[in-house]
Amino acid sequence: MKQAAIIGMGLMGCDIAAIFLAGGWRVAAQEPAEADWPAKRARVRTALEQLGAEPGLEANLALHAALEDMPFAGCACVVEAAPERLDLKRALFSRLDALVPPEIPIGSNASGFRITDIAGHCATRRRMANLHFFLPAHLVPGVEVVKGEHTDPWACDALYDIMAGLGGMPIRVARDEPGFLANRIQHALMREAFSCIDSGLASAEDVDRAVRYCFGFRYLAAGPILQKELAGLETQLAAAATIYPSLNTSPDPSPGLAQLVAGNRLGPKTGRGYRDWPPERAAEERARYERVLKAAQPLLRDEV
Repeated sequence: MKQAAIIGMGLMGCDIAAIFLAGGWRVAAQEPAEADWPAKRARVRTALEQLGAEPGLEANLALHAALEDMPFAGCACVVEAAPERLDLKRALFSRLDALVPPEIPIGSNASGFRITDIAGHCATRRRMANLHFFLPAHLVPGVEVVKGEHTDPWACDALYDIMAGLGGMPIRVARDEPGFLANRIQHALMREAFSCIDSGLASAEDVDRAVRYCFGFRYLAAGPILQKELAGLETQLAAAATIYPSLNTSPDPSPGLAQLVAGNRLGPKTGRGYRDWPPERAAEERARYERVLKAAQPLLRDEV
C-alpha cells in the first residue's frame, strides 16, 4: 500500500488526506495540536463518507505531532497544507529539505504564494512544486500542478500521475505566475462581478444567479474555450469587440468589497457580508453547497 505524507491538518489537509485514503493509500499526517486530533479524524471521516468510501479507511491515517517523527522515507509524496503564511511555509520547507529523501516530490498547497518564493532557498528545490487544491478539496476534482522556476519536470510528472491515479483532474501550469491558472481566470470574473454590484447594474443575488444558471451552468459540460469553439469562435470575436471596452480593468480591488471587509462584514464567519448570515442559514447553505458538489461528481466521469 502506498503512503503519502501531509503537513498540516486544517480543513484542506483533512480533505486532502481523505482523497488519498479513499484511493487506497495510507496517510501519515503531521498536526502539532494533539488536543485537536479527534476533531481532525472526525473531519476526515465526514469527507470519506461524502466520497462514498468504504467504512474503516480512516484507520489508515496516522497522526504525528512532530515533523521529525514522520515516516518520510516510506512515502511516495509529501503535501504541505500549512496555514497561508509565507514565513511559515518557508520555514517548513527548510526542514522538509533536510528530512525528506531527495527522490520524493514535495508539493505545496499554497494558493497565493509561488513555490519559487517558498522553496527557492532549498538545496533540493528541484523536486518542489505547487500542488494547489480547491476547497472543499475532496469534492472539487481539479488540482493544479505548478512548475516553479527551479522545478524539474519529473517532480511535476510524479505529482500529476499521483493525482490522476487518485481520480482527480490534474492541471499542468507551466510557470508559477501569481494566482497560477484557475485563480487568474476566476479573479478576472470576480473583478467584473464586484464591479457590476458597485455600479448598481445588479445585486449580489442576481450576479450569483447569472453565473450559476447562465454561462456557469454550461461550464460543468465544457470549459470556456471548448464552449466557445462549439458555438463558433467568430461569435466570441464579435461579442468581445462590443463588450471588452466597457469591462472593468482597474488594478485595485472593488471599493464595495473593501468597504465590507473594513466593516468586518466577511460573510458567515462574522454573520454578515453582502447578505445576513445567521448561523442556521450558514450551516444550511454549506450543507447544500457540498451536497450539490457531491451530486455533480458522476457528471464529470464522461470525458471522451
